[in-house]
Amino acid sequence: MRKKVTLLVSMVLTAFTFCFAQDVVVKGSIKDKDGAPLPGVSVNVKNSKIAVSANGDGAYAIGVAPSSTLVFTMLGYITQEIPVNNKTSIDVVLLESVSQLTDVVVIGYGTAQKKDITGAVSSVKATQLENENPQSVADILKGNIPGLSVGMNTSAKGGGDLLVRGKTTLTASTSPLIVLDGIIYIGQLSDINPNDIETIDVLKDASSLAVYGSKAATGVVAITTKRGKSSTPTINFNSNFGIATLSKDQPVYDGPGFLAWRGDVLRSAGTSPAYIYNDPDNLPAGVTMTQWLNGQTTTNPKDLWLTRLGLLTNEKNNYFAGKTIDWYDLLFRTGQRQDHTLSMSGRKDEINYYMSLGYLKNENLIEGGEFSTVRTRVNLDAKAAKFLNVGINFQYADRDEGAIEADWGQLTSLSPYGDYYNADGTLRRIPTDDNGLNARNPFLNPTYNSRMVRLNTLFGSIYAKAALPFGITYQLNFSPGIDMYRTFNASSSLNPNVTTPGGAATRAQETRYNWQVDNLLKWNKTIGKIHNFDVTFLVNGEKYQSWYTLSGNEGFIPSDVLGYHNLGSGVKATVSSDDQAYKGDALMGRINYSLMNRYNFSFTLRRDGFSGFGAANKRATFPSAAVAWTFTEESFLKDIKWLNYGKLRVSYGENGNRVVDQYSSLSSEDLVKYQSVNASGVPAEVNGIIGGTRIGNPELKWEKTKSLNIGLDFGIINNRINGALEYYDKKTSDLLISQTLSSVSGASNVISNIGAVNNKGVEFSVSSKNITSGNFQWSSNVIFSLNRNKIIRLATPNNDLGNGWFIGKDIDVIWDYKILGVWQTNEVAEANKFNKGIKPGDYKLQDVDGNYVYNDSDKQFLGYRNPRFTWAVRNEFNIYKSFDLSFQLISNWGQKAQDNQGINQPGSVGFGRTSSYVVPYWTVDNPTNEYARLSSGLSGTSFNVYRKSSFIRLNTVALSYSLPKDLIGKVRLQSAKVYFNINNAALYAPDWNTWDPQNNGPTPRYYTLGLNISL
Repeated sequence: MRKKVTLLVSMVLTAFTFCFAQDVVVKGSIKDKDGAPLPGVSVNVKNSKIAVSANGDGAYAIGVAPSSTLVFTMLGYITQEIPVNNKTSIDVVLLESVSQLTDVVVIGYGTAQKKDITGAVSSVKATQLENENPQSVADILKGNIPGLSVGMNTSAKGGGDLLVRGKTTLTASTSPLIVLDGIIYIGQLSDINPNDIETIDVLKDASSLAVYGSKAATGVVAITTKRGKSSTPTINFNSNFGIATLSKDQPVYDGPGFLAWRGDVLRSAGTSPAYIYNDPDNLPAGVTMTQWLNGQTTTNPKDLWLTRLGLLTNEKNNYFAGKTIDWYDLLFRTGQRQDHTLSMSGRKDEINYYMSLGYLKNENLIEGGEFSTVRTRVNLDAKAAKFLNVGINFQYADRDEGAIEADWGQLTSLSPYGDYYNADGTLRRIPTDDNGLNARNPFLNPTYNSRMVRLNTLFGSIYAKAALPFGITYQLNFSPGIDMYRTFNASSSLNPNVTTPGGAATRAQETRYNWQVDNLLKWNKTIGKIHNFDVTFLVNGEKYQSWYTLSGNEGFIPSDVLGYHNLGSGVKATVSSDDQAYKGDALMGRINYSLMNRYNFSFTLRRDGFSGFGAANKRATFPSAAVAWTFTEESFLKDIKWLNYGKLRVSYGENGNRVVDQYSSLSSEDLVKYQSVNASGVPAEVNGIIGGTRIGNPELKWEKTKSLNIGLDFGIINNRINGALEYYDKKTSDLLISQTLSSVSGASNVISNIGAVNNKGVEFSVSSKNITSGNFQWSSNVIFSLNRNKIIRLATPNNDLGNGWFIGKDIDVIWDYKILGVWQTNEVAEANKFNKGIKPGDYKLQDVDGNYVYNDSDKQFLGYRNPRFTWAVRNEFNIYKSFDLSFQLISNWGQKAQDNQGINQPGSVGFGRTSSYVVPYWTVDNPTNEYARLSSGLSGTSFNVYRKSSFIRLNTVALSYSLPKDLIGKVRLQSAKVYFNINNAALYAPDWNTWDPQNNGPTPRYYTLGLNISL
């Protein structure tokens, strides 16, 4: 009995002691190294199930035993363990992890930590580029994703085409699929405000792309927008102003230079004595005025000289009046730019929200060019019940693209001695007194015509996510989108370039509507702590419709002053319409299996249906499989201290490309109307003839790309250096190609699945934390990409010379005559053997077969239009926790570009009535081998000049200063930052000397000054 009483007392005392220990409550705050609160940090009692999360202000409170140890964990930060030791207050500063393995990436209808994925996915955090003020999605991606090429768009709208891992098709779209917040997005990237973007993930291999099946052969760009992070509302205002200037001048001739150049043109083209084109006041030594007159008589030698040079009456009058016009200065300007975004975000109890409103207005380099847009976004997530989460994401944009640019392409055809205005003050149609064959005034259309191009787009998604028994979740997504386009044009009769009496006007309106429905069933289960299953099933449906109407009229009575506002007052009305639609559906299943966090397997199967393909092939199946081995988890590698992480990945699968005209499989017919005339010659009824243009193909199907990817991920030296190495091999078959038909078929072409293309490549990326001391931090990122493609098969066994496609060669190979140099004066006899009137100063082309005849047999493969490899380097510095400096170099190397300016050959009206860029040219006194003579004879054939266009570009330089927190705290600001950046800051192109090698035209350099504040 005594033993039982003793045992009972001991149990009571133990229970009392345990309960007393639980009464200790530890409170504190959790911040990052900059002092910003970290909401959502998990605070666990080690070796127990007791846990809480930090609130929106980074504060926490937890009841623990005095001898417990608290564990603080958060993705992207180094885990800390702190003994309680009877303390009731513990404040924590978490440091960012230098490893990227815990970063969350989009894998298609879900997310995963980078360490768990089996596919090739590259990511960029848009928030890390805020100092560089990216104004488009393309700006965020450029130079930051290996294997992704970003084109250049120098318009006020900006942006650029995207290409993932080379060209996989000859005629279908090469643009990657865009996924916005988990939903397939078919709108324009310019409608997405880059200030709203959190991260962008680019999916590149078959394993990661397979969940999108028929839409994913050209890659996927997955954009994730921002969400609320703090429990208190955070208001952010980002505002900047900037200018756009010419990054490189490509001047044309001024007045004196134009006259000297005109003289050289005529000396090169004519047979008259060279000195007759000299200024009579500056004759060569030994030449008399009598010789210069060359049998002509005049009382005004200067006037005769100008006439010989081809100047017309008003040009000569302006010369004698000392008047010139600088067309270059008139056409190009310093563009003004502004970009403002106001956002509010937060999370409170069961609601997470982010809202923004942005305004962007850009002028480009060309007079009249302008783009503006208003963009707004609402992201709202809520926990409606214990088992149910709901949310909406909506994006609206209003774009104005109606500005009319001056026609800068006229620049090299305009005389500096021309006139801008007529005597009555109206714009002169032709700046010189010629017969209309010369250049038009480049400002006619901006001055007299009017245009409105407004585009209103709304894209959104509504979702509900329910937690079901056994760890199963069901999610329903409904994603509607509507685009409304209005394009109104009026060509005024006041415009001397408009030949329609009474003027002309059109109004085009189009409405596009689409919707998608995703039914997602997911199950995630861990068994025995070492087996993890993640299963996803999808049922998808979609529909797209568009309605387009075009109406127009001409000959407005009594006046066309109302332009497109009064179409009914014209006398020649026209109307047309075009409505289109397509449907699609899909079934998809994906199983991800992980064994001991060491071996990962992924299997995906998707079956797609699309109304645009032939009746026999409206559906297709796209499978994929992948395996990954985290070899650093093996015991035999644990002793290698410098190797912190290593994973080998292999994937293989098939994807499709369906981005073709939705009626490609159907026959196409055109209705041609004509006016019949009776026997008396009086117009009678209007008749119509239906003619076929395309034969239908019921067998038409997807282009299919089979892809192998081998990847290696690594982290070394305490994960201060992380990187990835990728090799891929893709073969695209069943290429969609238009075949020309014989006229006896009654149609001109048929779309068929013929041909195959192969793409192989290597990608490398590495990021490093070079210096991580308190007052100075330096990090770097390097990427490298190499792609080789080859045409394997075409419609026939022969090459397609018309399209420049050659079996066994790259899609972008250059096939033309090889230029050996320029014929010199001591080679006249050899040049005459071609019997083509070749003269010294003409380009010397290689005669491969030596028969003194230039034909296709002499053409050779000269290089490639696309880079042989690309690379980029980014360096980021933080100094005294206040100054941030970054710069990025990008390079395209090994490509060639067309540069026919060096041919120095006249256009349709000849050099008798044109100007030129200031570029070198061959003369007897300047016997260059790089440029032809003026008025070159083209060596008796037609060819193009290609020059190496490799370059290294200093793409961005950015500097920011964060104001001290003790200073801004006095005005209740969370943060305030001033930044300055230069985009396209410098260029090195050793073999290219005209405009920018990436854009053969005026290219902007942007200077931006901005302010970012949060409160």
